[in-house]
Order: sequence, then structure tokens, then C-alpha cells
Amino acid sequence: MTNEFPQALTIAGTDSGGGAGIAADLKTMQMRHVFATMVVVAVTAQNTLGVQDALAMPTELIDQQFASLAADLKIRACKTGMLADATHVHAVAENLRRYDFGPLTVDPVMIAKGGAPLLSEDAIAVVRDELLPLADLVTPNLPEAARLTGITIEDEAAMQEAARALQELGAKNVLVKGGHRQAALASDYALLADGTSFWLTAPRVATKRTHGTGDTISACITAELAKGKPMATAIRTGKAYVAATIRDGIAVGHGHGPLNHWAHFEGDDNEL
Repeated sequence: MTNEFPQALTIAGTDSGGGAGIAADLKTMQMRHVFATMVVVAVTAQNTLGVQDALAMPTELIDQQFASLAADLKIRACKTGMLADATHVHAVAENLRRYDFGPLTVDPVMIAKGGAPLLSEDAIAVVRDELLPLADLVTPNLPEAARLTGITIEDEAAMQEAARALQELGAKNVLVKGGHRQAALASDYALLADGTSFWLTAPRVATKRTHGTGDTISACITAELAKGKPMATAIRTGKAYVAATIRDGIAVGHGHGPLNHWAHFEGDDNEL
């Protein structure tokens, strides 16, 4: 019976304010009935108003965290988030090549909701060249997709073009998130490994309480993959869950507030 329960891993930075990063990932995975584990790449001093400070972990400690998990647990899916700089992206990529932790979702976190940079300039190329070829799924927002591909994204056609370009860079499946477009509907575009694609839409909610949306959707997808759900199903569940966390918001903090990770959505059976 050992290790039969679904287990997932988040490889990212902390958020002392509890709304994003590893905090959002753990809350999301818990809500999806998956046992959550973590590799801490960086620690931030952060709240809803912004990021006040950050410190990356020694790469030796990152290596040891990976080794500790591999020695005892059976991780069925994993995701990355904030990875700090080129050195740490490279260290994470090396460990992901060393250990089999199931399908990898890469959330290429670059900028915090308040505008603070979370990935150094030189690290973007390392994400593109080392992490994307390992990714079963990459989940960029529009600015991140533009930086990774060099494509100016102003409409749905450009979102589709960027998704194809990300596949050409090595990611098997792509979810380009359209939340930065000022439209009545928040539309995301999914391009799967088999060439099929689909759009996901949700009504746009007029709120500042959207801190951690990228972490939350990628963590939800990772949890569903850990339960053995197909990629398309996991992506649809992630979209429905994050839409509910925004729609049923909670009042915390004075800035870009966190999501409501207790939210439920219609039709969710949340099976293990």
C-alpha cells in the first residue's frame, strides 16, 4: 500500500503573503485531494502590495531536496514556478533530467502581479532552452509567451501562433493564458501534443483579487495529472477551478488580493 496515494511536487519560490508561489500550489493540490510536496528554490518577503525582498536557495540544498523526495516518495506529476535566475533554472533542469517525477508542467513565472521581476533576464533563455524541451505542458500568460517566442501577441491568431512556436521549442502541450487581454471573456488557448486544440473561456471578473492565478491553474492541472487524468481533462479542470477562485473571491490584504482556494465549481466530482 506504500505510496499508492497520488503525490505531486511544486518546484518554486515561497510567498510569505500566502497568495502565490508554493503557498498557492500547496493549497490548490490539497483542494484537489492530492498529497503535495515541494522543492523550495527561493524565499520571498511578499504580500498583496508587492515583493519586498527575495533570496535564492543554495543549489546544493536544491539538489538535496530533489534527492530526498526521490528516495522516499512516488511523485506522479510535478510543476515549476518561480526559479529566480539562470543558475537555479539550470539546477532544476538537471534534477528533472535525473529523476522521474511524472509529467512536468512549466509555469514560466517572470513577473509578480505587482510588477516585481521574479526571473532574471539571462534565465529566460535557460527556461526556453533547457526547461521547455522537458515540459509535458507549458502555461505562459501573454507577456511570458511573447518573451519566450518573440511574437507580439495582440489577438487570438497571435495566441495560436505563439502556442505553435512553443511546441516547436519542445513543449509537448501548451496553454496560452489570455487574461492580460482586456476582453469581456478571459480566453485561453490549448494546443495538445496530438495537434488538436481548443479554447477555454470564462467571464471576466472586475477585481484586483487575482494574485496567484498562474500558480493556481498550473498546480490544479498538475494535481489532476497526478491522479492520472488526461491532459485535456486536466487543463479544463484547471480553468474551471481558477475561474471559481476568482469569481468567489475573499477580502485579504490591501493590494492584489489572493484567490479563494476553497472555491468549488459546477460539475466537479474531484475524484482521486
